[in-house]
Amino acid sequence: MEADIFEYHKEEDTVNIESFQGEKRKLIQPASLKDPKLEKLKQVLIDWINRTLKAEHIVVQSLEEDLYDGLVLHHLLSSLAGVHLPVDEIALTSAAQIHKLEVILEELDKRLGLQDSSQIKWNIKLIHNKDLLATIHLLVAMVKCFQPELDLPPNVKVEVVAVEVSSGGIKSDVQTEVLTEDSSNTDSDSLSNTERDDPIEQLLKLEGHKVNTVKKAILHFVNQNMSTMGLQVADMDKQFADGVILLLLIGQLEGFFVPLCDFNLTPVNHSEMLHNVTLALDLLNDVGLQMSSVNPQDIVSQDIAATLKVLYALFKKHKGN
Repeated sequence: MEADIFEYHKEEDTVNIESFQGEKRKLIQPASLKDPKLEKLKQVLIDWINRTLKAEHIVVQSLEEDLYDGLVLHHLLSSLAGVHLPVDEIALTSAAQIHKLEVILEELDKRLGLQDSSQIKWNIKLIHNKDLLATIHLLVAMVKCFQPELDLPPNVKVEVVAVEVSSGGIKSDVQTEVLTEDSSNTDSDSLSNTERDDPIEQLLKLEGHKVNTVKKAILHFVNQNMSTMGLQVADMDKQFADGVILLLLIGQLEGFFVPLCDFNLTPVNHSEMLHNVTLALDLLNDVGLQMSSVNPQDIVSQDIAATLKVLYALFKKHKGN
């Protein structure tokens, strides 16, 4: 069993056994790495980081590869908590990166209220070694502390192999690691104000005919404003999924032109669609319509709740114009 564990990591992400001699370490099982829930959580965290650091022109593509040197964590801490630490902006050597992480994580742990070390599921060595599990635990804790209104995918769990290496050999045990809690187990009193007051979330709990009535009203509003461009929307879910009509609608309502060079007018793949939708949500944030709870991936995936949240925000702001 132990041989299989390390054979897998030779292919994906080489593990130096001696590097954690005497320590306990958890490695995500290969099957769990492909779990759609985990993939969605990773993408939500990446999108959250990129939105938060947009003004600083920092773009994260991989949680493992882009956070290990401390630069992104340093900027997140500065942006979210207004903390400016006496560390180098760019740490080039391994020693400098480790020192930077030491300063950042010490401050972060204080801000997160984690004085008990047993509650902390990350450390300098794990983050610097690009440990995905530790990195996700840290980012989820940061979201809960600094932006609790952000909707993280609930009930994300992964199978891990807990490995302990000692001079006597390798001990391992398969466990289930919880990354985000099951929302059904959350007491209603602990729900955020955003969840309680979100009109779309409340709407979708009503009877189907009432939902359709609201959808028709919003669709009528959209078509009224798109008619000057000769465009008509018939299918709310599918026609907004690529972000093109959404960008044109935002420009029409807010009175500005989105340069064609900034988005893909005829997107042909998922990446181009996601770029368009992300840009649209960024524009809405810029004009004061906070869309931090909407994941761009959900709109691309034709999630009706996410699409309605965006369109309702525009409808509410411009319906009287």
